[in-house]
Amino acid sequence: MAYIGNTAASRFVSNRAASVYSGDGSTVAFTLEQVVTQDEDILVSVDGVVQEPSVGYAVSSGTTLTFTAAPSTNSGNNIFVYYLASQAGTVGHPSTQALSATNGTFSGTLGVTGAATFTAQGQSPRVNVLAQVTGYTSGTVLTAAQSGAIVTFPAMGGAATLSLPACAGCLGATYTFVMLGTAGNDVDIITNGSEKIIGCVPKGDGDNAGIADANDSAGFDANAVVGSSFKITCISTTAALAFLLHDVIDGLAANTGGINLK
Repeated sequence: MAYIGNTAASRFVSNRAASVYSGDGSTVAFTLEQVVTQDEDILVSVDGVVQEPSVGYAVSSGTTLTFTAAPSTNSGNNIFVYYLASQAGTVGHPSTQALSATNGTFSGTLGVTGAATFTAQGQSPRVNVLAQVTGYTSGTVLTAAQSGAIVTFPAMGGAATLSLPACAGCLGATYTFVMLGTAGNDVDIITNGSEKIIGCVPKGDGDNAGIADANDSAGFDANAVVGSSFKITCISTTAALAFLLHDVIDGLAANTGGINLK
């Protein structure tokens, strides 16, 4: 039948109209194929005789039909249950399609596989939680649009690098890098070679004391442990001062040896 509007993305799961069972003279409990909320939600017939709700039978736990007396043995199906008011049908959302909604409430755990973006309305910056990785290549480059990203690393199966974008197009962009396991191998955040990463000690008066400059990379050493983290922010379009390493948390008791500038 023709209709006006978009094609439905997923069909409704319809409720069953009736269920049939066979009595054996001893069984009193049967499992319904639809969830119902009260005895009057179904019409029950045994050997052609309609049973009185709450007298001849009762429903418990939504799906258990219990007879007062065991239905008789009969050849074939002799118990008929007609669903008069079962719970509403549901719609299954296709797993391969995106889901968009204005609001959502979750009573349980929200699990996310892959990247997740959280954006507060009218606020900036947003937070991109990038997927955990087993290794990057130098060909993988962060983008200016990913400013605010939290890049997480599990224990690494091999040495890995991740490239920062060119400073000319990402001024003000900031990225956070976090180890979620003992690194096991070096993880380096690199520039394009001509642009540098500097480290400094903020003094609070705007005159920062430089402690390391002209670095091509910053990263985790193989002995970096869970909780080690640092941030890198693009502070200049001048190559020699392009990026700043800051908010360093070594994660090691001695606070040395887990994070490097080189």
